Amino acid sequence: MAGAAGNRRTNGEGADEPATLGEAAYQRLRADIVAGVLEAGKPLRLEALRQRYGLSFSPLREALMRLQSERLVLSTALRGFSVAPLSRDEMQDATETRILIECEALRRSMRDGDDDWEADIVAAFHSLGLQVERQSRLSGKLEAADMLAMEERHHQFHRALIAHCGSPRLLEMADQLYVETQRYRLPSLVGQVAGTPPRDVAAEHQQIMDATLRRSEDAVRYLTEHYRRTAAIIEASIEWPLPARSDIRPPR
Repeated sequence: MAGAAGNRRTNGEGADEPATLGEAAYQRLRADIVAGVLEAGKPLRLEALRQRYGLSFSPLREALMRLQSERLVLSTALRGFSVAPLSRDEMQDATETRILIECEALRRSMRDGDDDWEADIVAAFHSLGLQVERQSRLSGKLEAADMLAMEERHHQFHRALIAHCGSPRLLEMADQLYVETQRYRLPSLVGQVAGTPPRDVAAEHQQIMDATLRRSEDAVRYLTEHYRRTAAIIEASIEWPLPARSDIRPPR
């Protein structure tokens, strides 16, 4: 997408806009989809998005195509773009695929990780703990900025665990799957979901970190259990839409 003339578009709509507007549109749209501000199934009309974000059609189209490749946006010939619907099957598939990718990346990191890798894990864990303590002192409902800060540090911790895997592709897939599961996970972060057992997430992170620093295969098991516990809470916290009649198969 980059071209000559200082990375500016040279024809069509928005010819004088810097290419970074596409990135800005992508980041803002993705954040609103993940946080549920743009609801699942919601149509994404270009004119409405232009008014909402103050951006022209070209960067918005670029962002929507990119989000479609990440399974956060759907596109149909007659209806245009829409936010991808929530789906139990999609959530479970993303979770299990994330486990496959991150467990392999974790094994490689434990095999090849150095002192700096270990220090980064400890630092990320400490930073996440500080944010947890800070939010525990807040009264009332969490603000969006607090939630985003928590999510950023949570992502940094899990990214630090696998950062020394030596495979940019594994890391790229892990990042994409993190976002795919994030839009399901965010609604379950506030409060205890009825019908699910009490959970000490900080202790789970500590357990994963300690086993990782020991270079123990237990770390892979703990990470898997951690993600599957989260998936179970998500299943209990979301009112899943009924499948379309065409999706219902008769019993065999």
